[in-house]
Amino acid sequence: MNQKLPEKTTTAHLDVAIRPRRKAWLGLALALLVPAFALSACGGSSSSSSNATQAASTGASGSTPTQGGTIYYAHDLEVPCLQGGWVEEAYIERQYTDSLVSQASSGHIVPWLATSWSVSANQLTYTFHLKPNVKFSDGTPLNAQAVADNFDFWTDPKTGNSDVDAYIGPYFKSAVATGPLTVQVNLKKPYSPLLSSLSQGYDGILSPKGLARGVNANCDDPIGSGPFILQKWNHGQNLVFVRNPNYNSWPANALHQGPAYVSKLVWSFVSDPTTRWGSLTSGESDVIEDVPTIDWPQAKSEYNLAEYITPGRPQTLSLNTDHGVFTDVKVRQAFAYAINRQAAVKSAFNGEIPFDGNGALSPSTPDYDAALNSSDAYSPATANALLNAAGWTGRNAAGYRTKNGQELNVKLVYGLGSIVNDEGATLLEDLQQQWKAVGFNVQLVPATLTQLFAGTYSTPTASDATIGYWTSPTPGVLYIVWQPWNAPGDPDFSNSAFYDNPKLVNIIAAANSSLSPSVQQADYYQAQKIIVKEAAVVGLYTKTTTLAWTKKLHDVWIEDSQGEPVFSDAYFTK
Repeated sequence: MNQKLPEKTTTAHLDVAIRPRRKAWLGLALALLVPAFALSACGGSSSSSSNATQAASTGASGSTPTQGGTIYYAHDLEVPCLQGGWVEEAYIERQYTDSLVSQASSGHIVPWLATSWSVSANQLTYTFHLKPNVKFSDGTPLNAQAVADNFDFWTDPKTGNSDVDAYIGPYFKSAVATGPLTVQVNLKKPYSPLLSSLSQGYDGILSPKGLARGVNANCDDPIGSGPFILQKWNHGQNLVFVRNPNYNSWPANALHQGPAYVSKLVWSFVSDPTTRWGSLTSGESDVIEDVPTIDWPQAKSEYNLAEYITPGRPQTLSLNTDHGVFTDVKVRQAFAYAINRQAAVKSAFNGEIPFDGNGALSPSTPDYDAALNSSDAYSPATANALLNAAGWTGRNAAGYRTKNGQELNVKLVYGLGSIVNDEGATLLEDLQQQWKAVGFNVQLVPATLTQLFAGTYSTPTASDATIGYWTSPTPGVLYIVWQPWNAPGDPDFSNSAFYDNPKLVNIIAAANSSLSPSVQQADYYQAQKIIVKEAAVVGLYTKTTTLAWTKKLHDVWIEDSQGEPVFSDAYFTK
């Protein structure tokens, strides 16, 4: 192997203390990053390797696995905490934790720590039966009480995981160990997406002994039962994981049973896409994430390439319906009609990333309404007519529309390098010129990761539009994104359009609790229509995860609930 990325230590890292509490923390990452940008964490599809279980002596690729070696992986973003409610944290948590269940490529929920489960007729009680003889890497038994402790940790506003709480918090009543390996989860009302929610990376079960150390210790040095153990976090540089020699809790969709083949996983943070791609072609990295689309042809011919279209909410423009020019639905609609979204997406991403005009849900999400993909198609004439009807009939010397002396200004905030990559920024610049043609003065404001985590743009007066996504295995994510943003004492900054519609919220809540799949689908369809037709969002493109890796490395795959890279089945050949 060639010389790899260095493992030296640096102290540069974000302070986790800036994270907002609960829902305020949900906002962005859509996969979760910040409050005002809603969007994390699938019923998704993946073009990665088949997840069929294989015999331990033969890899899924058909070759004989080699024990040992180090995988050098180049990821784009560093996280402020190694567990939590951002999908970037879930990617990492997948390496060292196990979840109760997993999701197969078919969309079906399959066993993991829970070997089986039952659901009461009223869907208020879930009883999970756990795999025996599983231990956390600190030696603590992974039993029913440990699982119950994790549910309490997730839903405690002082310590909890904001994303897990966002899913189950409105429904969760209690988790009780009814036997050494039997845990009962009780709900206040039915929640059909529960199992899908629990399959996500940030639902990994953590050691209660580790949790007792406090939030900061658990962020820096979390303890799970997964295939790898965190050895060291070199802030600003990388994470070093070592093989868990006692791993025995593989999911049903794993490619082999037993501990990981490789001895070590070095997870480096390489934010620049050109540098990241260069690290693969030079041999510094064995695997990289987020391949620049201009390099896809080479990746397809010279490397293994996997693409995963993230379910949940796609990369979507949220328009501020509470404050500013977008309080007028005509102006919101004009904003959508003014741009040739499909052509712009194709140009910016070299035809590789799918356009998604729905905006409410990603096409890989269950109960996605494909009919809304073509909503508000490109029509400058319609945009101009709508702006005229809204009273924006004047034009100033710069060509921007005016009304009563006010210029038609739009402040569009985007997380450059965190929510939007360089190609996404190019897309916004293209759209900026199209908006100008009909009279919008769109000011593109790149936001830093620190600003996003601090909630700088999380209030209705901070911006007119934001862009973000939210990875999720279920359309139930709509409830998280569209709850009232200004609820007294518990504002939902995940509602980044600041759009309050009690009818919409009731429809989504009814779908989440429905016992009838057909009724549930009809409700989710109705909710999507309200969101899109009210132009509270303008859909752009799918959140897409790509991995490229050397052909000497086999059986890397992308997890089908949330899109995390899975390295526990990977091995090298000479």
